[in-house]
Amino acid sequence: MTSGRDIPRVVLAAPHGRSGKTILTLGLVAALVKRGLRVQPFKKGPDFIDPSWLSLAAGRPCRNLDLYFVSPQELRRLFVWGCREADVAVIEGAMGLFDGLDMKGSGSTAEIALALEAPVLLVVDTTRMTRSVAALVRGFQDFDSRLRLSGVILNRVARPRHENMLRRAIEEYTDLPVLGALPKDDAYLIPDRHLGLIPAAEREDLHRALEATRAAVEGAVDVDRIWDIARTARPVPGEGVPGYSAPQRGVSLGVIKDRVFHFYYPENLEALVGAGARLVLVDSLKDSCLPAVDGLYIGGGFPEVFAAELEANAALRRSIRRAAEEGLPIYAECGGLIYLARRLYLDGKVFEMVGALPLDVQLEKKPQGHGYTLLEARPGNPFFSPGSRVKGHEFHHSRVINLEREKIGFAYRVLRGNGVEDGFDGILYRQILASYNHLYAPAHHEWIPRFVARMSGEVRVTANLGS
Repeated sequence: MTSGRDIPRVVLAAPHGRSGKTILTLGLVAALVKRGLRVQPFKKGPDFIDPSWLSLAAGRPCRNLDLYFVSPQELRRLFVWGCREADVAVIEGAMGLFDGLDMKGSGSTAEIALALEAPVLLVVDTTRMTRSVAALVRGFQDFDSRLRLSGVILNRVARPRHENMLRRAIEEYTDLPVLGALPKDDAYLIPDRHLGLIPAAEREDLHRALEATRAAVEGAVDVDRIWDIARTARPVPGEGVPGYSAPQRGVSLGVIKDRVFHFYYPENLEALVGAGARLVLVDSLKDSCLPAVDGLYIGGGFPEVFAAELEANAALRRSIRRAAEEGLPIYAECGGLIYLARRLYLDGKVFEMVGALPLDVQLEKKPQGHGYTLLEARPGNPFFSPGSRVKGHEFHHSRVINLEREKIGFAYRVLRGNGVEDGFDGILYRQILASYNHLYAPAHHEWIPRFVARMSGEVRVTANLGS
């Protein structure tokens, strides 16, 4: 085990999305774990699904790295904090290596690698490609001289002759080593849907795909050489680790965390504990009543997949609705918003939900909101001062319908993104704030302390109705 600042590390990137980064990263993490190493996985960007699989492979929570939310200095501190008690860090990129928020590549995987001074491995989808692979790799190698591109992994290779041609081309025209070639094979593929892979928490029967992925990567990739490359990384620049200085209040917070609702950043839960909240886990499918808590946090997930089962657990729904009516502080994101609605309309069917919000939700075939958000806090927002700029992200296929507008207020004005309706997000009703927006605690240090203060009774905000 090394210190977080001296941690060996490597970034897996690609020319474009859907190149196979996640499968290669999963297999690599599992292979390193099998060698007895404690692996800390990271995922670039605001993703919950790939991290669920990386957490399963590593046996410790995957963390996100995102330069839209935090500065390079803060990113380094979060990285070092996440790497404590680990031997190696493996970072999965997103989209193409140089793809970011603008033409400068702001927030790209390359910028993450540069901030952490980490070597980069390029995963190339070689479908219908031979000699051109060398031109592609050479272009990525020369595009930014600051980047340490340290090797290539070939993916979806058709047959041995195809692999031989690819290797020869890269060896002839570049000085980068080919670290492996993964053949086409459905045995280690994980099914997906509109947000990417199916989350690891949903179906245990898919976990065998992880073992198949590990075996495939160990058989086709030089894992030991990648370990050697990871150990060439210099110490992470900067100093200090993140912390939360909020007073300890000793409140209990129910967190619905199960097969349905599992989109939680580890940093959010750690910040809640650091601010004095004792987390009490609740299962929306199995528990019959809400335990005695001072507040409730319902993260994102896929309630539409479990709509019938959520409806069947009427006892818990009644318990949550009663607590909401009595003024329990509740914070809900995306899937949590759907669960708190009266009804969910899905594929011509109607499912009863909690009924704590005066609205229904309709699931659509196409995304109703996708990407980073920028919000402005409005009067009545319990977590942010009016006018504060709040960064987040959204990705949802549902939309709010039958909203009793006169009964609610909105916590945010949407400057970038979609939100609930008409440029607003964050439904305020009783002591509930339910939003399509996902927040990341390290980006907004005031959010968690104010949430805990609200649970302790120090802050109590009622919606500015009809605003």
